[in-house]
Amino acid sequence: MSKELRVMTSGAFTAAHLRLLPAVERITGLKVVTVTTSIGTGDTSIPNRLKRGEVADLVICDDTIMQGFIRDGLARAEGRAPLGRSVIGVAVRAGAPAPDIGTVDALRDTLLRAASIGYSASVSGRYLTTELFRRLGIHDEVMPKCQFVGNGQRVGTFIANGEIEIGFQQVSELLPIEGIAHITPLPDEVQLFTTFSAAVGMSAVHPEAAARAIGFLASAEAADDIRATGLEPAAR
Repeated sequence: MSKELRVMTSGAFTAAHLRLLPAVERITGLKVVTVTTSIGTGDTSIPNRLKRGEVADLVICDDTIMQGFIRDGLARAEGRAPLGRSVIGVAVRAGAPAPDIGTVDALRDTLLRAASIGYSASVSGRYLTTELFRRLGIHDEVMPKCQFVGNGQRVGTFIANGEIEIGFQQVSELLPIEGIAHITPLPDEVQLFTTFSAAVGMSAVHPEAAARAIGFLASAEAADDIRATGLEPAAR
């Protein structure tokens, strides 16, 4: 039997996962193999990997998506646990002026003035393009200058290299990127608070070890490391 614990995680929890990886290896006695660090798109997406039957001992993603995995028989309901809550943030290139998003009106004006806007394949990107822009009444004006960032890439990378003026992604996904600045959450009135949870994959080779890993990740022992990556831990 394999001595590896295979993990598929969405981007929002990636920094916390990597930070806590040594402790998970110690607790499980297995070498952690990070299969993917993004929900992804196309053939390499977590949903399609699971549907193909790829081994995933531990799956971490937006809880709404996780519930779908459970309904579809791709993840186990028993042992599913919330790990942390994430918020969407905005960032610009290091050295650029701070964007004014302190109020909903200021956010609207900033988006209208921006030359280019980046968004991701994850829950934050779907929220921006299907809900937020419409709520702000600017969908038709801003969508032509929006750039989709997929294939597991980070919006912050495109901001840092100057391809995008302003971009949106989960704060925990923006923080690790060098070359960007003014990482700021959206105003509470239009913020999307997303819970990320963990579950044992239906294809798990080491379901008991994965369950132990989830118990640790959802515990107060892991909370400080989760908080340090820009997430609000589920455990207090």
